[in-house]
Amino acid sequence: MLDYIKENERQFKEAKKLIGFSLRGNAKYYHANQCAIFAKNYGAVCGRIISFNKYSINLGPTEYHSDLKRFNSKEEMLGYVSGYNTAKGWC
Repeated sequence: MLDYIKENERQFKEAKKLIGFSLRGNAKYYHANQCAIFAKNYGAVCGRIISFNKYSINLGPTEYHSDLKRFNSKEEMLGYVSGYNTAKGWC
């Protein structure tokens, strides 16, 4: 395998640890990276671990912690994360 493919897979697996639902399709690497950027930067601001579940962003490592924000679908949540990162200049 090429080195950049191995690196992409490693980054994806690392980011996937914070995501509690499946990512599929061509954009899975993009969305995993956006969630990792959000968790790193927002977590540093609030001093908490950020995790992602199908309908919420949580202030803690599991879905049973307090919700930062709830959504109607995972697509809505992923759009929010991407938009927030862009607005803050994190990506």
